[in-house]
Amino acid sequence: MLKNILSGVKAYLGAFSLLSKLKLWKYFIIPMLISLITASGISIIAYNLSDNLGAYVSDLWIWDWGKSAFTTLGTILGLLIIIAIGIILFKHIVMAFSAPFMSPVSEKIEVYLTNNPNQNFTNNTFAQQLWRGIRINLRNLIRELLFTMPILVLKFIPIVNIFSTILLFFLQSYYAGFGNMDYTLERHFNYKNSIKFVHENRGLAIGNGIVFMLCLFIPFIGVILVLPLSVTAATTQTVKVLNQK
Repeated sequence: MLKNILSGVKAYLGAFSLLSKLKLWKYFIIPMLISLITASGISIIAYNLSDNLGAYVSDLWIWDWGKSAFTTLGTILGLLIIIAIGIILFKHIVMAFSAPFMSPVSEKIEVYLTNNPNQNFTNNTFAQQLWRGIRINLRNLIRELLFTMPILVLKFIPIVNIFSTILLFFLQSYYAGFGNMDYTLERHFNYKNSIKFVHENRGLAIGNGIVFMLCLFIPFIGVILVLPLSVTAATTQTVKVLNQK
C-alpha cells in the first residue's frame, strides 16, 4: 500500500514535461474553465453559508457558561464542514463534466507510453464519455459524503479530531485519484470492473489524490493546473499496472 501511494505521488514529477512533449495543453482549455467556474461558484456559496452554519452549531449549546467559546468553535467547525463538502463537490463536478475532454488526453498518453497506436481502444462518443464520468463521480460523491459525515462528527471530540482530519484527507484523496484513474480505465473495463480495479490499486489512487488535494490549496494556479497534472500522473501509473497484468 505505502509503495503504491509513493508511486502515485512520484508520477507527478514527469507530468508537466510529458504534457508539453505531447502538446496536450490545448485539450485542457475547457476543463480549466470548468474548474474556475465551479470553484468560484462553490466559494461564493461557501462564504454565504459558513456564518449561518456556524450560528446553527453554536445554538446547540443551550447553557450560558462557555457560550462564547462554543460559538467560536461552532464557527470554525461550520467553516471546516463547508470547506470539506465544497472540495468534495468541486472535484466530482469537475471530473464528471471534464470526462469527454480528459479521456482523449489519457488515450494519447497511453498510446505514447505503449508505443502501439493501433491498440484496440473502445471508441466511445462524447455523450458516452460524459455519461460514464457522471455515473462514476455521482457514485463516488454519494459514497464519499456518507463516509465524510461521521468523520466530521469526530471533529467535536478533542484529540480525536486530529486523526479525523487526517482520515478525511486520505478519504478525499482516494476518491480524487479514483476519478483520475477512470479516464484510462474506461477504455479497458466496464463500470463494475473499473471499480474493482481501483479498489485493488487503492494505494495508487490515494497517492494521486494526495497531490490533487494539495494543489487545491494553492490559490488560483492550483485550481487551473490540478486536472492536467493529476490526469497525466494517473494515466502513467494506471497504464503501467495494466501492462503488468
